[in-house]
This record gives sequence, structure tokens and C-alpha cells, in this order.
Amino acid sequence: MPIIVPEITADNPAWLIDHTLLRPQVNQQQIEQLCEEAVEWNFAAVCIPPVFASRAVACLYGSETLVASVVGFPCGYDSTISKVRQAAELECLGCAEIDMVIQIGHALVGDFSLVEEEIAQVVLAAPAAKIKVIIECCDLTTQQKIALTNVVVNAGAAYVKTSTGFGSSGASIEDVRLLAEVSGGRIGVKAAGGIRSLARLRQMQEAGASRIGTSAGVEIMQQWCAVQRGP
Repeated sequence: MPIIVPEITADNPAWLIDHTLLRPQVNQQQIEQLCEEAVEWNFAAVCIPPVFASRAVACLYGSETLVASVVGFPCGYDSTISKVRQAAELECLGCAEIDMVIQIGHALVGDFSLVEEEIAQVVLAAPAAKIKVIIECCDLTTQQKIALTNVVVNAGAAYVKTSTGFGSSGASIEDVRLLAEVSGGRIGVKAAGGIRSLARLRQMQEAGASRIGTSAGVEIMQQWCAVQRGP
């Protein structure tokens, strides 16, 4: 039986969700299923490994769901030239959004200018794509998070993102609130890592997240539909 999805409204969380599948073991059949689910539920985007970018673009052709992929994922220690080439290739393949990981070692020793330069080069390499910059909050101090949020803004990216989902912890409400306060609406905030319920999504949204990365998008939407139906 086909899924009957309520119309998109401001209350519908689908517009917030990047339906994500970034496990190393993922295969093409799973990517195709992810794309089918994204269309059924009207998710904002799918976020998938670069090797499947072309297939995801083909699967989502004609839909409103965007394709996002990743650069320097999950560690961020690829060379800047490599990240630039990855971003340019992904844009050419049809990716409308790119989630890139910073070289966090630069940030940890205070070399924020190097981080900003790298982000700016990636932004320049894929001018038609929205760049979301992953700063891996679990490894940073409060002052480093503040500094990096301003770096992301200054470099011209579209979002600052809390986590890869592969770190020691995922998104926290406190981090999302901090990034939202520092960015002040100049860029979006993407929360990712450990968001597996409607209640948790709402907490992140209330803290200031304008996009949610999760592999539990279908479950979250099923919870939302249950709430709409009532007891």
C-alpha cells in the first residue's frame, strides 16, 4: 500500500531533513531505496557517499529533493587540492549541496586562517552548490566553536554543521544553540549525529537548527504522522 503523506506545512519536519546514508558498507540498492523514501516523504535532501552521487541524481530527477554528498569525509585530513577537486566533481555530477569536513588539526592549534582559506576554495570550486561545513563540535572548546562559526560565515559557506556522526558524540542542544547564536542568521545551522526521534528533532529545531542530518528520517516522519492522527 502506498504511503499517504500529509501535505507539506511549516509543522511538517520533512523540509528540515537530510535523509542520510553514509555507512562504508552501503550499496547501490540501499541508495535507491533511500531516494525512494526521500521522494515519498518530501525530504529536503539525501546525503550520500560520492561514489553514488550520479545514481542519486538520476533517481531524484524531477523531484524536489536535492542530492547532497560529502568532501573530506569523515576525517577532513585530505589535502585542500583534493577537497577542491572533489567539490567541483560533485557539482558537475548534479549535487546541489556538499557537506565538507574541515582539517580540525588546524583549528585545534588556532590556525583559523588556514581553515577559512580551505573553505573559501571549496566554495569557489562549487559555486552553484550550498556548502555545509562540518566542524565536529565534540572535539572543540566553546571558544573554538565560536571562532569556527565566524570562519564559516566569512568563507562564504551556507551552513555550519555540528558533526559527522562518526565522532565521539553527535549533536547537542547546547552546541546547536551556540552555533545559531554566533551565526546570527547569517548562515544556516545543520545538526547531525544521534537525532533519531521527532522529539529530538524538535529540540534541535527550537535550539536553532535549520537542517537536520539523520538516518532515521522515515521513523521520525512516522512518529509525526502518528501525532497528526491523534489518539
